[in-house]
Amino acid sequence: MVALRRHNGESDPSKTGKAARVFDKTVRTADPDLRDRHADCMAAISAERSKAAFAELFDFYAPRIKSYMLRLGASDSEAEELAQDVLVTVWQKAGLYDRKQASVSTWMFRIARNRRIDVQRRQRRPELTADDPMLRPPEIEQPDATLARGQMEGLVRSQLVKLPADQLLLLQAAFYDGLSHSEIARAFNLPLGTVKSRIRLAFLRLRGELEGAT
Repeated sequence: MVALRRHNGESDPSKTGKAARVFDKTVRTADPDLRDRHADCMAAISAERSKAAFAELFDFYAPRIKSYMLRLGASDSEAEELAQDVLVTVWQKAGLYDRKQASVSTWMFRIARNRRIDVQRRQRRPELTADDPMLRPPEIEQPDATLARGQMEGLVRSQLVKLPADQLLLLQAAFYDGLSHSEIARAFNLPLGTVKSRIRLAFLRLRGELEGAT
């Protein structure tokens, strides 16, 4: 039986208010424990057809994939259908996931992107042309490029966790949950200027750390 580890960053159920709810739903991709837990869920689905593991991934990723589809131009109903289709694929093909090659997040959103392209092809939308970059097959990544990318991802994650908590939380809400600065300000009950300032400071700090490490 695949043992699912408990994520130490689980939210306190006693917290109330929209800010707490957004905090609870924020993607913790920067947290290795959460990345490993999601990979464990995939292993449990593959090995045991674990409905509990699938439900955990569904609750976490379905709204994020739907938001991603909306940003790509899908209607609300299309986004909902595509998100469900992606999660069904996860259930059916969990055995194809390799935690050594990519995070669960990267793997799922790659599936989501491909599903969106398939839908656009079927609909023959005028905005799609043969030269559309989304329709081009991905280039085969060379081994040295794969190694370099993995090293950079590891470096970014290691620097993210060094950010002050108030900056990291807003950065995650903006880039992992896809919230606008105004939405973050309302959710966390902060002035809009404060939100922009903290996110900018986080960027500057990350850039400085990464430039110094490369």
